This record gives sequence, structure tokens and C-alpha cells, in this order.
Amino acid sequence: MRKTLIGISALLLSAGAINLGLGLQASLLGLRANLEGFGVVVTGLIMSSYYAGFVAGSLFAPAIVNRVGHIRTFSAFASLASAAALCHAVIVEPITWMLFRAITGLCFAALCLVAESWLNERSTNLNRGVLLSTYFIVILGATALGQMLLPMSPIAGYDLFVAVSVIISLALVPVALTSTPTPVEIEHDRFGLKRMYTVSPVGLIGCLGAGLASGAMWQLAAVYAGKSGLMTEQTAVFVAVMIIGGLLTQLPLGKLSDLVDRRYVIVTISFAMVGVSVLLAGASNLGGIWLYVFGALSGGLVLPLYGLSIAHTYDFIETKHFVPASATLLLVYGIGATFGPFIATVFMHFTGAVGLFIHCAVVCFGVGTFALYRITQRAPALQEEAEKFKMVPRTSSMAFELDPRSDDNGQTPE
Repeated sequence: MRKTLIGISALLLSAGAINLGLGLQASLLGLRANLEGFGVVVTGLIMSSYYAGFVAGSLFAPAIVNRVGHIRTFSAFASLASAAALCHAVIVEPITWMLFRAITGLCFAALCLVAESWLNERSTNLNRGVLLSTYFIVILGATALGQMLLPMSPIAGYDLFVAVSVIISLALVPVALTSTPTPVEIEHDRFGLKRMYTVSPVGLIGCLGAGLASGAMWQLAAVYAGKSGLMTEQTAVFVAVMIIGGLLTQLPLGKLSDLVDRRYVIVTISFAMVGVSVLLAGASNLGGIWLYVFGALSGGLVLPLYGLSIAHTYDFIETKHFVPASATLLLVYGIGATFGPFIATVFMHFTGAVGLFIHCAVVCFGVGTFALYRITQRAPALQEEAEKFKMVPRTSSMAFELDPRSDDNGQTPE
């Protein structure tokens, strides 16, 4: 296993650099938009544009990779993402920022697709679980680390935008120099939405709710912190602890869902998030350590919702359908994440910074209520037939081929 991890270290470095730049850029743009007086609703549109581009990239990137190859695709989109990061500093205007942000989302979808297809090429049924867990920790850890770069330079300057550009450019180096064999052609298949709802209503609605809530939190946590009176250094810590909270609760909640009906876990964390949102509304006035505590709790409750919804879906489908079903759920998550930041900023416009968590509370209440209703309509999956929980990154559909619950290349014999 050590030899395998050393062999993929270049790919992990690239993935880490991509998410390091992404983590820094998301918080930087939110804070800078607030500083420029764009208004919370306009800021929400800017941040939502990322996921609109990401959804488009998820749809079209596989065809581009298959046509020009992995290295050329990675090089082209890394260069484009690097340029887009700099353009934010050159042209400080809402409409152009929406365009640059959408381009960034499209680029990151393609970059993750390339990196993950390479990782999948190196995986076997014996090491997929370790590779997937390692990859998950790398990308979330890098995203959290990106927040720590915020205090290095004033938000109003150019330096942090240049730093994002440099980090993204450096992500190209390990991939360009790796000796790992180029993967075979990328297959791109999905379930239809109607079929997905028929197979797993809670899985579909859960992923949509996860996109609406966590998409807003990813993109607007820094805006919330800034409007709550936190300085740049404190904002960086707040966003970082939120991400770390999500990382720490993924596995315990997943293991718990292996022992009971996963819908009970989904209901519990959804309603718990409603309670935490109420506490956060009070904490924003109190300030101090409680703001960070509730921030970590919110990340710990909302961020695992996507993985739990995926796992619940897996309990009701055949192994050979894991990858296409997951690709559909990722698309649904992306659609939710596209609208989530904008809807949250509408709440923030009328209620202030706490509107972000009012939005999350409304979404989670809806998901929890729907899951509770479905418990009365459908028996749980048999424990001996249920799939074991695995942490699932929200990056590209190729990540699901690393899942040890699916066979090589996402297929099993008929």
C-alpha cells in the first residue's frame, strides 16, 4: 500500500493544489465582493456561477478528455483557471466576475475529472478504499488550508489573486511530469432523474438538499463571517473549522448509518442542523468561541448529507449501476449548489448575515421531513444487503469509480 501511495503522490499533489487554490479563491471572492459593496444578492449570483460552470464542465469535459487526451486537457484548463483567477483582480465588476467564476467552475470540473481518472487507473479492488479515503482527506484538508492563506495579504490588494493563480498553475506540474499510464477512454453515463427518484427518492432529494445547503455554506461562509464582524484572520479560522467539522463527522455518521436505517441518520442530522442554525443566529450576536463551535457543528451536520444520500441510494441499486447513478446524483447536487448560494443571499438581504443559516435550516427541515415521510412509505434495506458507507468527494463522476463498492471501471459482470 505504501508503494501505491508513493506512486500516486504526484496526482495527490495536483489534487491538493487544485483544492488549495479553490478554497482560497472562494473565501477571497466572497470577502472582496463585500468590500467592493456588491451587495449580498449580487455576491450570491457570483458565487452560484461557480457551480453553474461546474455542472457544465461535468457534462462536457469527458468528451474533451477523450478527444485531446488527459495531459492536454489538464494543461489547457489549468491555464484557463489560472488566467480567470487573475482577471478577477484586473476587472472588478459583478457581471465579469460571474463569467470568470463560471469559467473557474468549468475548469475545476475538468481538472478533477482528469486527476481522478488517473487515480482510478492506479486503483484495484484491494486498495480502492484506502485511495478514496486518502484522496478525500487530501482535498478537504487542502481546502481548509486554503483559508489559512487569507491573512497573508490585504483582501483589497492583488497579491491573494496572484497566489491563487500561482497555486493553480503549480497543480499542472505533477500531472505533466507523472509517469503514471494515461487512462483509457472515460465512459460517461447517467441514470434518468425520473428513474433515480423511483429507485431512491430520499437519495435524490437528499443530494438536492445537500447541494442547496452545503453549496451555500461553501461559497458564503466567509461572507457570513465577515458580516458577523470577524476580521480576516478570524474569518479564515471560521471557514476552516467548518470544513474540518465536516471531515471529522463523515466517517462516524457513515458507520452509524451502516447499523441503522440511513434515513434515521439523515432525519437526525437534518433536524439537528435546524437547531444549530437557531443557535448560530444567537451566536452571531454573542461572538467569541461559540461562533466557531457552532460553525464546526454546522459543517459536521451538513457536509455528510451528500455521502449519506449516496450510500442510501446504493442500498437499492445493483453494483453495476453505482457509477452512472452517482453521476446523476452529483449532477443533482450541482444543480442544488448552483441555486443555493443565490437563495441564501436573498435570505441574507432581508435578515442579515444569519440568513445563510436560516436558508440551511429551511432546506434541512425540508429534507428531514421528506425522509421522515418516506420512512413510513418504504421498508429499510436489509442489513445483510446494504452497502457499507464510504466517504465520497463532491468533485467529478470519476471519483465514484474509486469506490470499492463498484468493480473495476464501474462495471460488474452481467
